[in-house]
Amino acid sequence: MNEIIPQELIERKIYVIRGQKVMLDRDLANLYGVETRTLNQAVKRNIKRFPNDFMFQLTKEEFSVQRSQIVLFEKGKGRYPKYLPCMFTEQGIAMLSSVLNSARAILVNIEIMRAFVRLRKMLASNAYLARKIKALEKKYDGQFAAVFDAIYNLMNPPEKKRPKIGFKREGGIE
Repeated sequence: MNEIIPQELIERKIYVIRGQKVMLDRDLANLYGVETRTLNQAVKRNIKRFPNDFMFQLTKEEFSVQRSQIVLFEKGKGRYPKYLPCMFTEQGIAMLSSVLNSARAILVNIEIMRAFVRLRKMLASNAYLARKIKALEKKYDGQFAAVFDAIYNLMNPPEKKRPKIGFKREGGIE
């Protein structure tokens, strides 16, 4: 029961869909140690606990896009779910611990919540660094304009015209 789930494993299972960080029902069921259909049945029995901002089902179009972009599912006959998958937001995952009332579900949820918090901190620090770099660029843009121009010129050197290769005919006609 005291299994430690590596945070990297959890973080790799968090996707951004519809502008929200979410986890797939199949991945959650795997972490909780239950079948996907068992997890979805528990959710359906307690559907009032899962409004649209806690859980949503992918559309066919989203499913095909996610299948190709993130490789959520393998292609081929019999290698895809019968029903469109459900995606759970952080709040929906927190609600799952009350629906799946087991010691493992509680431990897994604690680790998942920690992973979401860590991701939020990383995103916040990246946004902070991006703002600092922009501010430095604006502040020193005038002073280092010549340096920036030189860098841009090195990145895009002018095209040189090459002389034509071949022979000239007598009489000046090429």
